[in-house]
Amino acid sequence: MTVTEGPRPTRSPGAGDGGGRVTAAGRVLAVLDAFGPAHRTLTLSAISRRAGLTLPTTHRLVRELVAWGALERDDSGRYSVGLRLLELSALAPRGLGLRDAAFPYLEDLHQTTHGNVHLGVRDGLEVVYVEAIRARVRKPVDSHVGDRWPMHATGTGLVLLAHAHRELQEQVLRSPLARFSPLTVVDPAELRRRLAQVRRTGVAVARGQITVPDIVVAVPVLGRRGEVAAAISVVVEADDARPRELAAVLAEASRSISASLAG
Repeated sequence: MTVTEGPRPTRSPGAGDGGGRVTAAGRVLAVLDAFGPAHRTLTLSAISRRAGLTLPTTHRLVRELVAWGALERDDSGRYSVGLRLLELSALAPRGLGLRDAAFPYLEDLHQTTHGNVHLGVRDGLEVVYVEAIRARVRKPVDSHVGDRWPMHATGTGLVLLAHAHRELQEQVLRSPLARFSPLTVVDPAELRRRLAQVRRTGVAVARGQITVPDIVVAVPVLGRRGEVAAAISVVVEADDARPRELAAVLAEASRSISASLAG
């Protein structure tokens, strides 16, 4: 089984943000933003190219980030994200705290369904995985904590988008909607109908939106004030899928996670 949620959207180089004067902070953020699920280790020249910065500027910033612990350099001279950023991410209320509350129930889901299990939160117009448990199957999977995907083509994203405010929904629906497979829904009218169905049923079912053999079933997770704080999903091969059964076990896990967050 392959993971559902396709290639990471390309971001604009940090050096050209907004077309105005680039600040020192903007350059540092551009260096960090050069890394991603498909670019976990980079050479200095690759960082420079992806960040849209000159090589001397990149070299200076990377040296400072390594000294601080935000980046690490291996024996081959390639760079990766450092542990200092992991320490900071632990302070995010939608990061490790949410993962800690959800993980026992996500593990149960994984054991029960034998599928890929995701915990996602909305970040702007995308969904970001704050937890991902991969199934042990013959074919490789590619799903990691920190991956981010467009909301229109993913189960967790559909749940979060369905419960977002109307202005944000319209912003997503007006933007270019990437097609990842022949089944990806990119028609705004059809997506509106799907979002309404998610709100009505409390469940998103996405078949073949990223990889045709797979089906995703997702449900919301409620926060302390009863708001939709996150979404959880299970990904299985479509031939083996029983969406109603998956929805039932997901709903049970969601109630447990929501109760844990409320406590």
